[in-house]
Amino acid sequence: MKKIILTFILSILTLTGIRACDICGCGVGSYYLGILPDFSKRFVGLRYQYKTLQSHLGPHGTTSYLTTAETYQTAELWGGWNLGKRFRILGFVPMNFNSKSNQGIVQRQSGLGDIAVIGFYNLLDKQQTVGNGKLLVQSLWVGAGIKGPTGRYEQAAKQAGGESPNNYQLGTGSMDFTMNVMYDVRLMDAGINANLSYKMNTTNHYDYRYGNKFTANILAYYKFRVREKLTLAPDAGVLYEAAAKDLDAGMQMDISGGHTLMGTVGAEVTMGKISIGGNFQPVINQSLAEMRVKAGNRMMIHTTVLF
Repeated sequence: MKKIILTFILSILTLTGIRACDICGCGVGSYYLGILPDFSKRFVGLRYQYKTLQSHLGPHGTTSYLTTAETYQTAELWGGWNLGKRFRILGFVPMNFNSKSNQGIVQRQSGLGDIAVIGFYNLLDKQQTVGNGKLLVQSLWVGAGIKGPTGRYEQAAKQAGGESPNNYQLGTGSMDFTMNVMYDVRLMDAGINANLSYKMNTTNHYDYRYGNKFTANILAYYKFRVREKLTLAPDAGVLYEAAAKDLDAGMQMDISGGHTLMGTVGAEVTMGKISIGGNFQPVINQSLAEMRVKAGNRMMIHTTVLF
């Protein structure tokens, strides 16, 4: 079992070396899982994500009359279903609200994004007593997913971009695939949660292919049991994203790809069957699209019903 787990994780890390991701974290580049609600059977909820970036930057990130401020907001219906003790399905239905502003002129677009489904298998679910009777709990889920081309992709928007990344889209226009690993270890009420994902993009009908993308985040948390049915769990950690260069008709697009490293601080509150949470993600380090793009801080909030 340990060899299987190690092989799966190493395979993802090896793939990231082949193709280091579209502009990380914004627009069609969005992919974030985070800490899932603590559910035994099913959950359904809403998530809201807010992200910004600046494009058309000059050398060394200097701004000019061409510099554009872009905002990406997503309202996402998401849910999970445990099938027995070994299988889990997660689904995501996003509505995207994009805008960009340059010299007082604002453009907006909104609509359905790319719907995704991920299936997981539980490789490890272990509870044991250690030390002075303390409970150690571990779980490891591995999975694979598919993302459909349900969001609108506009070829004209890409052509009008010129020296801008092809990021201002509601969807990629392609069928894409993911590999995922979720690991959680908890000693009594203190725990660590880690997620790895690798997104493999295909070429859309316009012969455009977004760069494959690797996402990893690790969070430390502590569960304060305030009352019998009230739990507060603050968390803090880091999020890393890396993306390969995009390809347009087989030609590499210089204004694409790169990496970001972000901090994460947040909290989850569970009140019986209701879970509420959120986080703030400040930028620690970044190098995007040959330094022609600069990402801003992000935030995410959610409300979820467990049943």
